[in-house]
Amino acid sequence: MRAITKINEAKMPRMEDILNLPVQDPPSAEFSAAQLNWVKVDGGRQGGDDIALIPFSRVGDFVRGESTNVECPASFRIESRRKRAEGSLSRPRVDGYLEYTIYWCSYGPEDYRDNESGQGDSNNNKPASGKGSRPGRRHMMRGCLCHFTVKRLYTRPSIALMIYNQRNHVDKTGLPCHGSLDRDAVGTRAMYAPRISDELRQRIMSLLYVGISMDNIMQNHIETVEKHGGPNNRDDLLTRNDVRNMERVIRQSLYELDANDLLSIRTWVQRHQKHVFFYQDLSIAEPFILGIQTEWQLQQMIRFGHNSYIAADCTFGSKKLKYPLYTLLVFNSHQNALPIAWIITSSFASQQVHKWMTALCDKVRLKDPKWKPYAFMIDDAAADFSIIRDLFQCRILLCLWRIRRAWLKNIVKQCCNIDVQQEMFRRLGCILYTTRNGPTAMDAVEEYMQIFVDQNAFLEYFKTKWLPKIEIWVSAMRTLPLANQEMHGAIEAYHARLKLKLLNESNAAAFQRVDWLVHALTTELHSYYWFDQYSEESGSFRNVRDELFVPSSWQKALQLPDIDVILDEDDLRYVKVVCQSDRTKAYIVWNPGSEFAFCDCFWSRLGNLCKHVIKVNIICRNLQLARPSLALQTYRQIMLNLLQNPPDDPIVLDHAIAHATRMQNDIKGLAELSNQGLLQPVLQFEAHSQGFENPRPQAVPTVDRIAKRHKTSSPRTNATSVLIDVTGHNNAVSNFHAGVNSHVRDVVQFLEAQPMESRRTMQDDLNSVADIDDRHEMTQ
Repeated sequence: MRAITKINEAKMPRMEDILNLPVQDPPSAEFSAAQLNWVKVDGGRQGGDDIALIPFSRVGDFVRGESTNVECPASFRIESRRKRAEGSLSRPRVDGYLEYTIYWCSYGPEDYRDNESGQGDSNNNKPASGKGSRPGRRHMMRGCLCHFTVKRLYTRPSIALMIYNQRNHVDKTGLPCHGSLDRDAVGTRAMYAPRISDELRQRIMSLLYVGISMDNIMQNHIETVEKHGGPNNRDDLLTRNDVRNMERVIRQSLYELDANDLLSIRTWVQRHQKHVFFYQDLSIAEPFILGIQTEWQLQQMIRFGHNSYIAADCTFGSKKLKYPLYTLLVFNSHQNALPIAWIITSSFASQQVHKWMTALCDKVRLKDPKWKPYAFMIDDAAADFSIIRDLFQCRILLCLWRIRRAWLKNIVKQCCNIDVQQEMFRRLGCILYTTRNGPTAMDAVEEYMQIFVDQNAFLEYFKTKWLPKIEIWVSAMRTLPLANQEMHGAIEAYHARLKLKLLNESNAAAFQRVDWLVHALTTELHSYYWFDQYSEESGSFRNVRDELFVPSSWQKALQLPDIDVILDEDDLRYVKVVCQSDRTKAYIVWNPGSEFAFCDCFWSRLGNLCKHVIKVNIICRNLQLARPSLALQTYRQIMLNLLQNPPDDPIVLDHAIAHATRMQNDIKGLAELSNQGLLQPVLQFEAHSQGFENPRPQAVPTVDRIAKRHKTSSPRTNATSVLIDVTGHNNAVSNFHAGVNSHVRDVVQFLEAQPMESRRTMQDDLNSVADIDDRHEMTQ
């Protein structure tokens, strides 16, 4: 009988077998010990203790999850920590560590409860001051023995060995010492966690940074607690003393942690490792790179970036700051831009960008493996698009707002005649649109310089700053779809807020210090955008939010009544928009319906995209008075190229036609669903990127017409049969796959990158163009 019992008894794994245990990675954002499968090992230092393996990057999630124990809520602090350098051990043990950290419940291990209760340990009492004391924490010391150890394994640094030495929140007598199971703790603070949560701390700190008073903070907190039925955790017991302590932290916080800027940054990185996703110190061989992303920013990136848009605001402050600032943005439910990561770097070389982008993508996908953006918007045509495609695995949109702003701002600055200004700006748009038809980019530039030969100041600026880049921009516009004006307005609003907060004269003395920039970003600016999102979702402090936040130009344009836009359909050189504050005054918008429209209002003359330009462009598009959108122009150009320059391989052409036909059928289907009221787009971005002139749309062959002409010119199989045949010939697929991509990729990528509204607009334009073509053929 004993032998049978011995055979059936599960064998304990030995310490040598711990690396064979499964690495557990629960899908929830935070997890506790109850969600892991623990095993006991035989022998070794951990003999008899519960152990488990988890990714080292998720240790913080485990600590937070373990702190939310319902019966014994607690906070786990770091009791001790040791580190080793890589390569310091020649023969490491199987459980050898790079980092060794002990986390202990904040209610222990000392016991300062009254000895009269019989539960306290008089031998364990430590002095109130001096060696071994814990100032300010005596009231929470209840002798709790709950603690666990985390080892970052030497042989596998990405894995953490979790060793739970004592899982129960008990004292030396084995009885519960805090929480709802402790009879003596009922009705006292020992029922709850000893400290407020990180979430509440962030909320209070952010409210203080944006200027909310302590009285208003406490009143709002009390009202929130009363709504959910009274206090049931430590956060609900927030006191004025808690808020005063955080006020003191803000007053005493200093950005200059060392006289040497680089040493100061190193100290900040060591203190805020959870906010740093990539750090590379400045050296002779490597440039400086610091990537910052808080936990809140990571949450917004996952929430608003998945299946949606991510935008880059590159090289902010390159003229004033020590190192320029690179910001990644997402758009919330109201299409306002939220910063989700800041990168401060001295180099934008491709290999350096690849480093921090890889670290960022790894971090977000570690939280959500299924995370994937819909499109990535870039405002720098010289960027390495292949890196973005490979890492983010999404489409790329080109953003014109930065080049538009730079050109308009310098034209207004260098030229005094407003008629010349608008004409110079319009013809700059002509240079970029040489991607569609007409002369080459350099021919257009030469013609531009001959026309405005007397504008020496601006031409000198253009030659120095933009002439070396013009071919790059033209090439990018030829291959990439363009972002629309709603996105431009949101990015521009973020840029304006960034400039107002950082580049004001009161901070001029600190512009050349990176530690000041890091401090400003992670305190005031971070709190500003956190407060915006919090106020919008909770409805709290709406009056303060309305005072602090200015709507974007797009949002202002939607509030302008259509009747205040005065236009003459027979003369669309300019349009007037009635001023809302002074009805006797009107602003003039030249070149309406174009990305390069120019308004004489103050905001536009600063180089910005104003509400009058956006409103006029929307009206012109709705009345079909503007040139077809750039997105549609790109589609037409691809179709024409396919018609005029058919590939030599018939399989490639038929495959391309099949793809284009499928996309056109998809657009028709979406249009029919929309007409029946069955389709409601999730993203309501405006997709009206207009051309620089206002002629009648040019006739262009539709997909059916291309296929028809193609079939009459040479007897080839139809696209469907080609696809069936190709699936049976692997060698043929490998030979012409590159050719298919070269002719089809732009069509498919461009169409799929458009929001639903844009697809319906393109279908209407294609139908109208097809009707023009048909009437023209009948007349002939």
